[in-house]
Amino acid sequence: MLNISKMEHIAILCGGNSAERNISLLSAKTVFKYLNRTKYIAVIIDLKDEDFVCSRGIINKKNFTLVSNKKIIKFKKVFVVIHGPPAENGIIQDYFDKLNIKYTCCNSDVSNITFDKFRCNKELVKLGFSCAKSILVNKNFNINYILENISLPIFIKPNRSGSSYGISKVVQKDEISNAIYKASKYDCEIIVEEEVKGSEISCGVYKFKDKIIALPITEIISENIFFDFEAKYEGKSKEITPARINDLLTEKIQNISKSVYSKMNLSGVCRIDFILEKDEVFIIEINTIPGMSKNSIIPQQIAASNINFSDFLDICLTESI
Repeated sequence: MLNISKMEHIAILCGGNSAERNISLLSAKTVFKYLNRTKYIAVIIDLKDEDFVCSRGIINKKNFTLVSNKKIIKFKKVFVVIHGPPAENGIIQDYFDKLNIKYTCCNSDVSNITFDKFRCNKELVKLGFSCAKSILVNKNFNINYILENISLPIFIKPNRSGSSYGISKVVQKDEISNAIYKASKYDCEIIVEEEVKGSEISCGVYKFKDKIIALPITEIISENIFFDFEAKYEGKSKEITPARINDLLTEKIQNISKSVYSKMNLSGVCRIDFILEKDEVFIIEINTIPGMSKNSIIPQQIAASNINFSDFLDICLTESI
């Protein structure tokens, strides 16, 4: 018989207003389905237009408690699955820190850096990692300045965005203006990045009992020109886990992933995306709140590790900060 008094009340926080809102809702449903029912009492809370929406009752924004059937429920921890703002940029973490409520993702300072692609790349290079050459522009750009600093072909994308919307691959000079206009719909800052040609791979990484663990690597084969939103979320890609690379290269990438996790002070489960150009490994970006839906990459990597998904979610909550 379950001892409800010893079970933890967990909020699964999803939604947000980014382009990845629907993916976040799917992630929340997956987490809710697989959470250990003998340890946790879970409630899904949708952050919608800056309001917390919950089918079980009313959320008091002052202290993040649930008022349900005249009872006040205090949440022990928050399992965050909001992709994009206000979680991947660190805003919601400040709110929970002030309330002394633990959460399953990186803190505000770290998230603020990783969400800013240009700033994050500069920090990674400073720490000794390889990233594609890039510059930062805005809608008042100068094409000559871009081409003096970056060689075609290039990728143009919103600098601070949690999704793959607004990204263009540009191979000719006359395509730059439209690509920057497209990216500016999602952020006023636009990162222009030199193309690195090679295979796209992704490695999940997390911490358990002070040990950083890298998951099996996923190889991504996009049907589109690159791994855009359609390829990422609408089935226009083939994802192979574990990746078809040799053991030596696998170990190298996993070690890089663990080193990034350590040196960037990451928390929770993160996913690091790379381009593999021959044997050189370039970091594309760090995903601090990766998708958790059944078709997402992290669950695929967990399955390839022969780790029970419920046990993995338990680790996420145990290691919450």
